Amino acid sequence: MKNVAIKENHLYQKAYKNGKRFVGKTVAVYVLKDLAAGRLRREHPEKKFVNRLGLSVSKKIGGAVVRNRAKRVIRAAYDPLKNDLKTGFLIVISARGAIVGEKSTDVRAELCAAFKQLSLYVPSSGEQETNK
Repeated sequence: MKNVAIKENHLYQKAYKNGKRFVGKTVAVYVLKDLAAGRLRREHPEKKFVNRLGLSVSKKIGGAVVRNRAKRVIRAAYDPLKNDLKTGFLIVISARGAIVGEKSTDVRAELCAAFKQLSLYVPSSGEQETNK
C-alpha cells in the first residue's frame, strides 16, 4: 500500500518538538503518536490504523537531484520495514549529510535500528531476531 504522507508543517514541528528521536549517521528519525489515527482509520478502505510518513531533506545536503535521490533512498529503505511497524504514529525521517552516496540497504539497517530503539519495530511472525 502507498505511504500516507504528512502534509502539514505543524505536524512536522510537533514531531520534532515532542516526539521520541533517534539520530544516526545517515538519518534522524522522529516518532510521535498520531492524534488523528482514529479518523484516518475510519476513512481507510480496510479500516486499519496507518502510519503517516514525512521526509525532510535540507538544501544543505545538495542540489535538487541529490535531495530527490536521498528521498528515493529513504523510501526504498522504509518500504520493506513498514509492515513490521506498530501503527498509528507520525514518523518523520530527516536526511543527514552522510546520506549522499549511501545505498538503501545501509539506510535500511539504520532505520531498523532506529525503529527498534524507539519501540516501534515488531518483527513479523515468520522472521526471527538474530540478536536477542
